[in-house]
Amino acid sequence: MRAINVVFCLFTLIMSIGLGACGSPATTQSVKPHSSLTINHSGHAIIHATVTTSSVATATPTPDGVTNPARLIIPSIGVISPVEFVSILSNGELATPIQNPWEHVGWYETGPRPGEVGSAVIDGHLDRPGGSPAVFWNLRNLHPGDNVIVIDTSRKSWTFRVTRIALYTPEQAPVQEIFGNEAGHYLNLITCAGDWIPSQHQTKLRLVVFTSLVS
Repeated sequence: MRAINVVFCLFTLIMSIGLGACGSPATTQSVKPHSSLTINHSGHAIIHATVTTSSVATATPTPDGVTNPARLIIPSIGVISPVEFVSILSNGELATPIQNPWEHVGWYETGPRPGEVGSAVIDGHLDRPGGSPAVFWNLRNLHPGDNVIVIDTSRKSWTFRVTRIALYTPEQAPVQEIFGNEAGHYLNLITCAGDWIPSQHQTKLRLVVFTSLVS
């Protein structure tokens, strides 16, 4: 059922990859992409779904011993953040945390858990209203080779290594690669970037950090 849901929900993101309540009018950042790869997509559909978030709870382990993520740690940029569970908003955007929007991160619960085969996805806010830093403010300062650690509900640690960092416009984000790559064990981190677009109530770009499981 999880795999079917992942494929089905990808259709909600086919035209663009959006983050709910992304950015703020006071945020303007000039950032350069580490990769220029873009893949255009055509066609779109919107699923009317509600956000589902919850406190971290225990889950039945998979055959690999993976349970739900509880905490995200990124040593090189000082992130130690609890994980909320998020889904797709009614407008087709990926939801962000609501219990503590600025300090928590959100795991896309329809996709794989970090440590499972496939592409787990965690998002977080770049900044707070008014432009002060939020949890993923320094995500742009990561480099290939940096470690990203997930602690799951069974207190098992999963270490991922940054492989590349890329910037995309929402319309050109490679949705299949970010959400649907099943060729390995991946964790992809997403936040906003670029200038604020008042007419669209979002920033111009999305920053994606691609990581692969190492231990």
